[in-house]
Amino acid sequence: MLAKADSVGVFQVESRAQMSMLPRLKPREFYDLVVQVAIVRPGPIQGDMVHPYLRRRSGQEDVIYASPKPPHDPDELQKVLDRTLGVPLFQEQAMKVAMVAAEFTDKEANGLRKAMGTFRGDGTLHTYEDRMVGRMIERGYDPDFAQRCFDQIKGFGSYGFPESHAASFARLVYVSSYIKCRHPAAFACALLNSQPMGFYAPAQIVRCAQEHGVEARSIDVNHSAWDNLLEGPRGALALRLGMRQIDGFREEWADNLVLARTRPFDSIEGLMRRARLPVAAIHKLADADAFNSLGLDRREALWETRRLPDDDALPLFAAAATHELGEEPDAHLPRMVLGEHVAADYQTTRLSLKAHPMAILRPVFAAEGLLTCAEVEAKRSGSRVRTCGVVLVRQRPGNGKAIFITLEDETGITNLVLWVPVFEEHRRVVMSARLLGVEGTVEKSHEGVVHLMAQRLFDRSAVLNRLSSDHETAIQLSGADEFVHPQHPRNLRVLPGSRDFH
Repeated sequence: MLAKADSVGVFQVESRAQMSMLPRLKPREFYDLVVQVAIVRPGPIQGDMVHPYLRRRSGQEDVIYASPKPPHDPDELQKVLDRTLGVPLFQEQAMKVAMVAAEFTDKEANGLRKAMGTFRGDGTLHTYEDRMVGRMIERGYDPDFAQRCFDQIKGFGSYGFPESHAASFARLVYVSSYIKCRHPAAFACALLNSQPMGFYAPAQIVRCAQEHGVEARSIDVNHSAWDNLLEGPRGALALRLGMRQIDGFREEWADNLVLARTRPFDSIEGLMRRARLPVAAIHKLADADAFNSLGLDRREALWETRRLPDDDALPLFAAAATHELGEEPDAHLPRMVLGEHVAADYQTTRLSLKAHPMAILRPVFAAEGLLTCAEVEAKRSGSRVRTCGVVLVRQRPGNGKAIFITLEDETGITNLVLWVPVFEEHRRVVMSARLLGVEGTVEKSHEGVVHLMAQRLFDRSAVLNRLSSDHETAIQLSGADEFVHPQHPRNLRVLPGSRDFH
């Protein structure tokens, strides 16, 4: 599962960078996860240690250990770097290289440790460069290797993992992956009940669960609670969406509804009276299409809510526990079309079990010759393509020269790469579009990792208005979207907006 980058929701390996690395590293055992967690960090990246490790792991490059000239021990680094194929990846290894290959004293090594502290570095790191690189060269080490070792230490000063830290995180990766693989319904349920968090919005979590064979069931007043729940036999658990998914709905309203559900509700007014819910709560339930078990779709339920009495029942009716409303002739309301339902679902619950917005809009884009994400994935490297999708997340790691954007449609995802000049040329589109059109070139690695190198970008968000004239298709961005949430994903609400720049 992880080797295929099927890691949506998995702690530490769900970012685009980690998901791009997984098919390259292809973890097979626990220590591989330790490396996976640590390798996508500034230390190994700035020290140019990532590609040498991957080449050696895949057998494309021989495993060799840098060594000094005689009379020094030619195998002195093998003990330090044996588990990582001769390539330093962890903080401890970088420190040990300084002590062994550059013969740092205990005092010098401790000073280097303090200088490279991520958050409390004392600003003296640069003073160790000539000392470490020079000594390694004096002892016969290749100058390029010596410089890369110190560049890695500088990278650790930005952010890097000690092996013990990476091992602790790898354990969480393993546990999360095990649950996702063996118990996908429970995994999705727990993630949804923990929102807001992580890189992915509820719509992507539910979709991933469905792709793993989980049946997702809609919010319903006769079945749902506040939290998302599991239903059905142990071997075929289904995911029942909870009322926490309804935008603006209160937990106390859900608790009151569940307490009053001693027998199934059979009318909106009866539910309102038994659960003592305000009209505002009933309206939100109707807008979320939560009355299907009463035989009412969204439009019919909204029609009935307009007739509800005030929150406080008239004394005569309250004392008699009878209905205030008389029978009303059937209004013969037109059924809501699928696009209207989907737009309303996204506006009220940030996801839809009925369809993906792009599936409904596909005829529009097919007529323009735009490919689906699956079709882009199948293209050869170097192919020039045009596609369009919902923006899930936009990221710009560190001070990188590239911006990464993930698009989604009804067939899957496409990962875009924008170099800074392209981003600057299309800044307004990148910052504002919720439905993004792109023209670019497919780049596919030999491991099958696909990126679309974007050259032109177009804001197609206006096409979403074709879904419904009454509801705005509110796409929720990922909590990791670094444009909208540069600090931390909190209280997100936008088609579901993307989760940006981390």
